[in-house]
Amino acid sequence: MSKKILVTGGTGYIGSHTVVELQQAGYEVVIIDNLSNSNEEVLDGIVNITGKRPIFFNIDCTDMNALTPLFSEHAFVGIIHFAASKAVGESVQKPLLYYRNNLVSLINLLELMPRHNVKGIVFSSSCTVYGEPDSNPIDENAPIKPAASPYGNSKQINEEIIKDFIHSGADVKSIILRYFNPIGAHPSAEIGELPLGVPQNLVPYITQTGLGIREQLSVFGDDYDTPDGSCIRDFINVVDLAKAHVIAIERMLNDKSNDKVEIFNLGTGIGVSVLELINLFEKVSGTSLNYKIVDRREGDIEKIWAQPDKANNVLGWKAEKSIEETMDSAWKWQLRLREKGVM
Repeated sequence: MSKKILVTGGTGYIGSHTVVELQQAGYEVVIIDNLSNSNEEVLDGIVNITGKRPIFFNIDCTDMNALTPLFSEHAFVGIIHFAASKAVGESVQKPLLYYRNNLVSLINLLELMPRHNVKGIVFSSSCTVYGEPDSNPIDENAPIKPAASPYGNSKQINEEIIKDFIHSGADVKSIILRYFNPIGAHPSAEIGELPLGVPQNLVPYITQTGLGIREQLSVFGDDYDTPDGSCIRDFINVVDLAKAHVIAIERMLNDKSNDKVEIFNLGTGIGVSVLELINLFEKVSGTSLNYKIVDRREGDIEKIWAQPDKANNVLGWKAEKSIEETMDSAWKWQLRLREKGVM
């Protein structure tokens, strides 16, 4: 059986780490990415880790005319779909960009799958689909609340699109992975989170501030109903997260479940506040961080962390790396970027 996997958004942060794990598990990988928030040089890091360069095409998933020939040329057995705009704050400012990019790209892929006998799609979803939860930790049966941002709403709608498409009789399977907060970098420091321009995510902003690239980190609110007043998240190591995608692909391709759609939370089950994360960074880096408390940010959820039992017991996956190890990997990646003259 062919083991060729299409990874959309494969030069991005989570995508690139997943490509590494797929190649190390013996899969042939084809990446498509429009490089809107990533760099083609990421491929060099993948080669340095795995010894193999994945096939790469600069294609936008919303462009059906570009996608169609790719499916004719390559016999994909499965797809891992990362390609999406992903910043909560930006989505509030640019909702149409988020809806067009995040919805049309998935619809195009789903249309092509049955035509080309692609067996299944692993979809990159998010804990944002739960909105502000009634209680924590949160499991897969928790109610889906109105999304706090267009980004979160796009993930909710995409999940519904997948379910409706498969319910309509489409002969495909899907595993939906709801991530909590991915952070860190590959232990080799060959790949990591490399946002273009000002980081939208917390950890690269922390590490860039630690190096003096950013003057000051803003902590959005210290008056939440949490022990230290800052938001609480479930921070998961990106390599742990990447490994879950390989397990999900294998589960789907080997028909380990009769369910055509399965949903799993991917998290550690531990809530860590923003201020705790800053303190952890200062500890592992030996660097004092310049930060200030500012007003709350629209779209932010107060506190959320995973109940990962289903992923642990049914999927057979578990988060293994500690938060200290993860923050250390993020700092080593930032130092590596400075070494290379990237920033």
